[in-house]
Amino acid sequence: MHIGILQAKPERGALTVDEFCGWAAIGRSKFYKEVATGRIRVRKLGRKSIITMPDATAWLNSLPVLETKEAA
Repeated sequence: MHIGILQAKPERGALTVDEFCGWAAIGRSKFYKEVATGRIRVRKLGRKSIITMPDATAWLNSLPVLETKEAA
C-alpha cells in the first residue's frame, strides 16, 4: 500500500518504508539505493523497518539545491 504525501501524519515520530517513499515522493528502488549508500538511516523494530522524522528531514535537507543560471 502506497501512502501519499498528504496522508502521512506530520506528528508521527517515524515512518514506514512506504510512508517515507510517499512523503519523500520517491520510489522503493530509489529508497533502497539511498539506504545502500548510507544517505538514509533505517532503524529496525523486529522485522519492521522505520525511518525517524529527524532522519527523514535530515536526508531531505542533505539533497543538493539546484543552482540555475540567471537569464541573460
